[in-house]
Amino acid sequence: MTEVEDDINELDSETENGDIEMCLMSEVDYSEQSPTYKSRPDGEAAPKVKQVDFNGNPDSLFFNDGMRRIDLVLVYEDESKNASEKKGSIYRRKQKRRECFEGSLMDFGVELEATQSVIDEKMFYVKLHMPFETLCSYAEVLHIRLPIQLNDLAPQSSGYNCFTKHFYPSEDVIVKETEYFTAPFRKDQLNRFYVKDRDQFFTPAMRSRMAYYVLNRAPYDIRGNMKKYGFSKLLNGGVYKDAYPLHDCRFNVKSKEPSCPNERFLLYNEWANPKSFYKMQPLNLIRKYFGEKISIYFAWLGFYTIMLSLAAAVGLGCFIYGYKTRESSTWSKEVCDPQIGGQIVMCPQCDQDCPYWRLNSTCESSKRLCIFDNYGTLVFAVFMSIWVTLFLEFWKRYQAVLEHDWDTVEFLQQEEQPRPEYEAKCVHEKFNPITKSIEKVPYTACGKCMRVSCGISTVLFWILLIIASVVGVIVYRLVMFIVFSVELRSGLKDHKELEPFKEYVTPQMATSITASIISFIIIMILNNVYEKVAIWITDFELPRTKTEYENSLTLKMFLFQFVNYYSSCFYIAFFKGKVVGYPGQPVYWFWKVRNEECDPGGCLTELTTQLSIIMTGKAVLNNIQEVLLPWLKNVIFRRCTQVGSEKVIPRWEQDYQLQPIGKLGLFYEYLEMVIQFGFVTLFVASFPLAPLLALINNLCEIRVDAWKITTQFRRIVPEKAQDIGAWQPILQGVAILAVATNAAIIAFTSDMIPRLVYYWAFSVNPYTGGSDHTMAGFINSSLSVFNVADFTNISKPNTDTNITTCRYRDFRYPPSHHNQYEFSIYYWHVIAAKLAFMIVVEHIVYFTKFMLSYVIPDVPEALKEQIKRERYLTQKILHETNIEQFKELMKPVTEKLQNQVEEPELELDLKL
Repeated sequence: MTEVEDDINELDSETENGDIEMCLMSEVDYSEQSPTYKSRPDGEAAPKVKQVDFNGNPDSLFFNDGMRRIDLVLVYEDESKNASEKKGSIYRRKQKRRECFEGSLMDFGVELEATQSVIDEKMFYVKLHMPFETLCSYAEVLHIRLPIQLNDLAPQSSGYNCFTKHFYPSEDVIVKETEYFTAPFRKDQLNRFYVKDRDQFFTPAMRSRMAYYVLNRAPYDIRGNMKKYGFSKLLNGGVYKDAYPLHDCRFNVKSKEPSCPNERFLLYNEWANPKSFYKMQPLNLIRKYFGEKISIYFAWLGFYTIMLSLAAAVGLGCFIYGYKTRESSTWSKEVCDPQIGGQIVMCPQCDQDCPYWRLNSTCESSKRLCIFDNYGTLVFAVFMSIWVTLFLEFWKRYQAVLEHDWDTVEFLQQEEQPRPEYEAKCVHEKFNPITKSIEKVPYTACGKCMRVSCGISTVLFWILLIIASVVGVIVYRLVMFIVFSVELRSGLKDHKELEPFKEYVTPQMATSITASIISFIIIMILNNVYEKVAIWITDFELPRTKTEYENSLTLKMFLFQFVNYYSSCFYIAFFKGKVVGYPGQPVYWFWKVRNEECDPGGCLTELTTQLSIIMTGKAVLNNIQEVLLPWLKNVIFRRCTQVGSEKVIPRWEQDYQLQPIGKLGLFYEYLEMVIQFGFVTLFVASFPLAPLLALINNLCEIRVDAWKITTQFRRIVPEKAQDIGAWQPILQGVAILAVATNAAIIAFTSDMIPRLVYYWAFSVNPYTGGSDHTMAGFINSSLSVFNVADFTNISKPNTDTNITTCRYRDFRYPPSHHNQYEFSIYYWHVIAAKLAFMIVVEHIVYFTKFMLSYVIPDVPEALKEQIKRERYLTQKILHETNIEQFKELMKPVTEKLQNQVEEPELELDLKL
């Protein structure tokens, strides 16, 4: 079977006799439920679409008559003339379905007009127009809220609004929309709605949304009582190429049409243009042009970016504090002091090839560590835990305001049609307890269980593969540390001019940087692989609706990327250097490679390096891809379809030359930002500059995304959306996990707790009664002593030296002690303090988060009043309308009764 035949037959399952088995949802008949559907008598041919020539007006948004607005455009390719005999039958079948579908659209009250392409004679564009009566019918079906009265409540202003209003586009450029009270539309109460102009009563976004709603409910194949629905099936089968609303003008040139609002031009200049990076987003205009689903994403991204500015300012302050105090910290002074750090000989960090080394050789790395490992970091970690709660709670409040302003509070999501891939495999029958009827399903209960089990097993397998890649990087670290230790030492000896760099280019630093770069490359490669794997697993599970498909894919993709991006960070933060033994008895991987140790200053510097490389590299690479890929595709398409300059290209054909938005829409944009949110919150205790990097990236991200959908993509079919969907609980889960990870980083990765234990418990002799606590001597107390005579033959260094003892980072008894090399009492004090710190901090922060969530209401009080006022007006109008309708119904009866009363009175008067 050819690829083209597959495109057609994927929607139908063929029986052994070759008959087509129609996979229908028998309990739903959209055509009969439609308020505008006019059925044709059996055997009557479908009406033909009128074909007209292009009138030469490239800016026109109307039919050739200049009166009927184009609400949606369908594109198809007619290849029947050039097709072979075998393919010709397939294209005739496509044409038959197309004619039936377009006839059904006209039966639904939609007006159509077709025009041949100016560039390619095989391409045809079918323009759709929804008359006002049809729009009214579907506005009632979709419960669209429309204006009933001007908003008579005084607008609420705040200090925040007074500050941000200076960054909004001028009202002379983008006119501020009038605020109305709205109510669900009812056709029989049209006179109660605020209809100033019938042509402007329904916005272009509403019109396009209703037109697309009709597309998905118009039958494309009718055989007796059997009908097939769903425009998405026609797209998958190649009957149509695409369906899209028109941009109202070119993004950089105003339209010459006097009735064109030039909203795309305004959005580009005031929002998508990089020169407008400092301006607030015109969300109402975005919503009006692209719909609620797009605008809610940009509203969330803008709100997240504004909240990041506060976190970035505090993080930058903590970084500056650490940078200023790096020279004055007692422990870095002791490391760099020739009389202290210069006299401490450290044990080799690998077997045989690694030499002994002086502690003061890590002077610069110790100073760098002080930038990130200080008391300011502790304060910042607690602040970020509170910041996450404030961000989520204030977003709920802001989202509630947007829901009301954009009329999505009572948004009733219509029953979704099954996906065409789901219906194409309907071969089993199942009793539906809700409809009490037999329906077609693609699998039995056992088959569904097998699909889900197979999907879970595949997910676990690929997660284990990610962990295996992390293990591979760890092995690289172990091997390359030995190589760098030998090569750097010999290289510095052979080249005396490189001697000043020995304090900066240490084996630990070289290993960390190269391993982080390799990790980033592996992450980027695996991302592309796991994206295809996640889509394949979700396709295999065969979800019924688009919402179920997106939710399933969201969970898998986030789980994959969570493990992919964060696994190396979790290893460095919580596993590296934790189980290494001591010089005489080290721990080995695979009984051969010695386990990796932390830098003498700890693993925090390495975690910071890993985070900075991954965050920066990911942000730069993603922004380059988002800018270059759609731009290059559009340039190549225009070059391939270039026509003479004498030809004028219509608006619908200019838009078709742009890129489609894709089936998943903004899914990848949300995923990118949620992964970044994880970096900002989960490991911020080790990298206070993470919010600043995220802020800079998001300022670019907003404009890049705006530039893409405004200039490089076809206009998106508007969709309703109340919130950010499945991403909201994911953000809440990350916020909860962030408290635990940051507390664990401070407790187990940084030196904060050992320093505090030393300062309060060991720096002053408890028996002398002294109270002068100090950090002097901390370095010496944090290093244990090892007798070089206790080295095994495997781990003994090859270097001949007169050194009898060396030091290593741990809290163990010295060789002369009767419990030599076992953990000392200092170690157990530190462990107890770390666990106590985690428990106390977590409980305090979680309690604070709970109190903030309780104190901050999800809906502002002013908004509650406005909602109550709106409901009151709606009920009042409906009540008055019902009374008037009742009076109209009772008017004939009243007149009849009145006449009957008047007639006896008249007879009585005549008798008198």
